[in-house]
Amino acid sequence: MLPILALLRMGATPRTLAWSIAIGLMIGLNPFIGSTSLLCLAISLRFRLNVVASQIANHAVFPLELALVIPFIRLGSRLFRTAAMPLSPHLFFQDAHHAPVALARRLWMWEWHAFVMWAVIATIAAPLLALLLTPLLDRLLNRVQHHSYPIVSIPCDLTTTSSN
Repeated sequence: MLPILALLRMGATPRTLAWSIAIGLMIGLNPFIGSTSLLCLAISLRFRLNVVASQIANHAVFPLELALVIPFIRLGSRLFRTAAMPLSPHLFFQDAHHAPVALARRLWMWEWHAFVMWAVIATIAAPLLALLLTPLLDRLLNRVQHHSYPIVSIPCDLTTTSSN
């Protein structure tokens, strides 16, 4: 929360921060593990969002991203009516041993379907999330502007060191 407060104090608008956080959260749930930081950076730069806020949100949802990969794959398999991905390690390694190329194709298909499901959900959820966050960040900015307290207390004399 401290970085968001700092961004508000530095002049970031609540609307821009709300969109930055919403985009970061939604991109952070992308089922292509390892692609979220670059995708978040590219979209933030393209739409002139706050890169710091979007990356904070992106990295904050990493555990949730891992938890949602399989549900996205399952949802994609149902929607596109394809065979479900085997969750048994034995079946998976058996397929990898007997038909590695076919398994690679199916993995790509499952991942692609999961990505489509994520994209549909993120396209709907990101604007809703931004709409919910904007008034909250407006209120937070109002509190920050009406109080002159620093976000993080800074010692008066940083040159003094204790000698033990």
